[in-house]
Amino acid sequence: MRRPQRWCPLLPLVLMRAAALLVALFSLGVTLWGGLEERGAALAFGLLVLVGELARWSGPDVREAAPLGAAGALSYALLGEDAGRPTHHGAFQVVAVVLAAGLLGSVPHIARGRGPTSDHLARRILTVAFAAVCFQPLYGQGVFEDWSGPAYALLLLALLALTALCGAVLAAAAGHCRTRWPFGPLLREELRGLLGIGSAVCATGAVMALAVAVVGLWALPVFSLPLLLAQLSCRRYAAVRATYRQTIASLARATEVAGCTPAGHARRVAALSRAVGSDLGLSGPELTVLEHAALMHDIGQLSLVDPVPAGATACLPAEEQRRIALLGGAVVRQTGVDARIAVVVERQADPCREQPLPARIVRAVNAYEEKARDAGPGGPLKALEELRLATAGDYAPEVVESLARVLSRDCLTRPPLG
Repeated sequence: MRRPQRWCPLLPLVLMRAAALLVALFSLGVTLWGGLEERGAALAFGLLVLVGELARWSGPDVREAAPLGAAGALSYALLGEDAGRPTHHGAFQVVAVVLAAGLLGSVPHIARGRGPTSDHLARRILTVAFAAVCFQPLYGQGVFEDWSGPAYALLLLALLALTALCGAVLAAAAGHCRTRWPFGPLLREELRGLLGIGSAVCATGAVMALAVAVVGLWALPVFSLPLLLAQLSCRRYAAVRATYRQTIASLARATEVAGCTPAGHARRVAALSRAVGSDLGLSGPELTVLEHAALMHDIGQLSLVDPVPAGATACLPAEEQRRIALLGGAVVRQTGVDARIAVVVERQADPCREQPLPARIVRAVNAYEEKARDAGPGGPLKALEELRLATAGDYAPEVVESLARVLSRDCLTRPPLG
């Protein structure tokens, strides 16, 4: 009897890359065959995308690495007039110009090993093609001739909103294929990210298209400067956050250096807590607070006269757990970090029904990590079963079930020590 074929989890990702490749090749072929229309505009927007890609930056929390390039690509896709003169470039030329400029601007980054991924390029091609196909054919047929003033601006903003939604769906689908996380929470996180740099990119793209229609291509450098300054500010903010994260990581290692907890315990709890928080739909800032609180959840053991054997606090009496948690919260408050982190550390030993969700997650994940540690091949399954049996009062059932889903996706493995 033949076994049923399983659906390949990477199929949507493969289809997205294949579709982007076909669109790119067809657009380049059509453009090379027919030649460039309005070469001055094509050169100006290509140069804008090129500068945006050269100014690309990377980091753990970066959603749009090249906001200026993205804004330039979207504005070219929605360009209808140049200084009052109608344009005649089509959707295929838009994709070809954006692709050529993007690849050329990525060469220095690829040489340094920090270039854009194939998924990023595929999303950029498909989103730009979506915007261009929605606008250019209809504009060429004169559908928008009677649209003027606020109506035309609202039209561009509506098309950009649909394009941003398309990009969010593609990003969530790619993340779902790579990580096997549920599609819903990933899409919600992508939509939340649109409220930040995504809204700035869309607004800048619409303003550029409207400004070029009135004053010509000289509007591009004028309206590019604010987005470049915003990107510089984001870089500085990211550097401050990196320093802040390193400070918290150093504080978390204090318990390991003092011999209060095993090496890597805090990092494993933090990584697994963040995964559970993502599965439960926490937002980006909430996940950051959760991760930092998980890193520092055992810092109260530094105030103990007699260390807890192997740092295992889950087996201690409730009053002793609460005392260590309160000591940890006091230490965290003295470090000057976010007060929300101290609250999570303080309340991780409170009764389950009185705890906020981050504290419930830290408590359950810490207990799982301690029970599964050094328990042999069956340790993870046994620890998870013990947590399920204790959901009546000690651990939140929804957190334990989320932990089970996360562990099932990771085949019940834990992050390595290194």
